[in-house]
Amino acid sequence: MKKLTTLLFLAFCMATIAHAKIWMPTIFDSRMVLQRESNVKLWGTTDAGKTVKVTTSWNKKTYRTTANSDGKWNVSVSTPEAGGPYSVTVSDGETLTFDNVLIGEVWICAGQSNMEMPMKGFPSQPIENGPTDILHSTDPLLHVFQSKRISRVEPTDTTVGQWKTSEPEVIRDFAATAYYFGRELRRTLNVPVGLIVTAWGGSSCESWIAREYVKPFVTEKSPYQIPYKPSDIKSKNRQPTVLFNGMLNPVIGYGIKGAIFYQGEDNVPRYQDYAQQLQTMVGCWRDKWGIGEFPFYYCQIAPYDYSIINWTVNSALLREQQYIAETQIPNAGMAVLMDAGIEKGIHPPKKSVAGERLAMLALVKTYGWKGITAESARYKSMTVENGKAILEFERDKMNLYGANSSFTSHLFEIAGEDRVFHPATVELHKRKFLAVYSPEVKNPVAVRYAFKDWCEGDLFCDGLPLSSFRTDNWPVEERKTETTETKDYDKQR
Repeated sequence: MKKLTTLLFLAFCMATIAHAKIWMPTIFDSRMVLQRESNVKLWGTTDAGKTVKVTTSWNKKTYRTTANSDGKWNVSVSTPEAGGPYSVTVSDGETLTFDNVLIGEVWICAGQSNMEMPMKGFPSQPIENGPTDILHSTDPLLHVFQSKRISRVEPTDTTVGQWKTSEPEVIRDFAATAYYFGRELRRTLNVPVGLIVTAWGGSSCESWIAREYVKPFVTEKSPYQIPYKPSDIKSKNRQPTVLFNGMLNPVIGYGIKGAIFYQGEDNVPRYQDYAQQLQTMVGCWRDKWGIGEFPFYYCQIAPYDYSIINWTVNSALLREQQYIAETQIPNAGMAVLMDAGIEKGIHPPKKSVAGERLAMLALVKTYGWKGITAESARYKSMTVENGKAILEFERDKMNLYGANSSFTSHLFEIAGEDRVFHPATVELHKRKFLAVYSPEVKNPVAVRYAFKDWCEGDLFCDGLPLSSFRTDNWPVEERKTETTETKDYDKQR
């Protein structure tokens, strides 16, 4: 009898193995948003050799494919103009049905804590106007998906999350920067919008890059090495590749319009190659998605006093790397946040500023919106006339101006050949340029603007702040601290 029971159990197990239930990653779910007017890919697993049928209600068309020897299958379906709700059914004999499917604009929203920070804020760190904006967040045509934190050595196939419809109970816990970005797209484009958030506070840029792409940036002196087995993971959110594997890879291939990114704080101490890292990361994502150079918009980190966490590197050097990256990454743009930081908090409350500036970049550069300025003016060149440094800018459609609509800036410094910087006076020159000078510097050689950890940006053009910048490439001394102990800013919550 015992032998018979064992044989029956083995037969049951073999039957279960022989008949795998049809499965799809959790990114495919009711309430999902599919990218409009494109061919979007759906995929999953079933028994090897089985026929899988996908039927879409918007065109009543059935697509067929066959699972390969590993049981994997994928199919591309054609999507119409924006609209919905629709349904999608997937069947291999057993049927999966997805309801309330919208067709619209889909964006990936990735990064560290300033992307992850929810609308309810962190403890003692609120979102500006958060309660009111949560109250008015009901929108049946804005659907959101927030991935759980997952760190892996090898790429995984699925993430943990669920598509939800925008409403106060949902948005309270949803990423604020992403929400404000999506809200602005909804208001302006008047089409359904889907937001996929994949973010982890304190994460490094290296953690979001696939192994074969990140290797050039990992040396023996790197704080974390590339993991090859689970026991190699010493930091779940900072180690190279681990978040690409656990959080991004599961959604790669899902039909998107583009991506937004808010990260950089963790890379301040090793800023030197950040521009190249960011360019490599974007190239990695675009290669893996295989849909060309999709739009990529990112936030420049906001000013903050990093001495609070005993970091010795001037964070303006990381902002400079982000400034450089904007010119190196095709189809990209940077939202400058020099006026949206907070001196004593690394998580500034002005998340609507971050999200809306990212949205303006998308609306102008991706959707072709006219009549608004989305890109901050940039420093272009310097000449010297009569003891004054004359600065020229680009992307300055209108005159530059200071805070409070006056022309005053207290954040310029000027140096001569001795490389000693002095506070400088700045004035408009011929209505187009800036003249920077100081009685302490007779023969100017270099100018810096807001080139420090913390300051409140006071130079603007057409409603947008300018990034901190410098005309020199001299070494910048590190701060001295009373202790060698560095603090984990992500634990300051």
